[in-house]
Amino acid sequence: MQTSVPQRKVSARMSNRERLIHRVCLATVLLVTITVAAQAVQAADGGQAKFRRISTQYIAALGDPKSTSGNGAQLWGLWPVDPGPRGVKLNRYHSLKDAGGVAPARWMFDEADWWLEEHGLIMEQPTVPLPPGKYVVTGARKVTAVLTIHPADGHGDRRWELDQGATLYDVTHLACRSARYTSVTGGGSCSPANAKQSAFPVVPGGAMPPVEGCTKQDYAVLIVIGVGVEN
Repeated sequence: MQTSVPQRKVSARMSNRERLIHRVCLATVLLVTITVAAQAVQAADGGQAKFRRISTQYIAALGDPKSTSGNGAQLWGLWPVDPGPRGVKLNRYHSLKDAGGVAPARWMFDEADWWLEEHGLIMEQPTVPLPPGKYVVTGARKVTAVLTIHPADGHGDRRWELDQGATLYDVTHLACRSARYTSVTGGGSCSPANAKQSAFPVVPGGAMPPVEGCTKQDYAVLIVIGVGVEN
């Protein structure tokens, strides 16, 4: 016996299935990457640096993709946990607003400063600035490197650098896209309600879509699998 299933439900199931497959594939890649990273980290800094493996975290980074170092890391942020599963769908924005901006995952939405990810999920803001220190980062492709975030100088600027000649592009996870949206004119003109849901999902490596009334800033996403510890 065949049972007719509404198209909307089929689409929703397929979407959830695709996301699950993506998460499983990413987890598999990360397991392999962690093994390779352990060897790379041991060799870094002539065997002097020590690192501790951590549950996967994510960095929101700005900079020239071709660069191995630069300034401006005071504008970088950190998501201690994957913000995707904790996000809110664009078509649930009004429910989020009716809840006073409190998401089901208990983070607070800021209507003047909000983030989207590649599937069109409204995300919680990362912690800014990214604390100084050493991070083992990867794009879950071929390269794993140690990222050093230096303390702020007298002007508040924080320098960043990657070892082993790695570029920011090398350690960017292309499948994860993220952008920060802020109001152009103020007064609530920048709203997730203005985002076109048909523009999602964003292709790996692609730019996040513009939203009417908003200034957009795309961020690269780096996967963090380890952090430096003091000797």
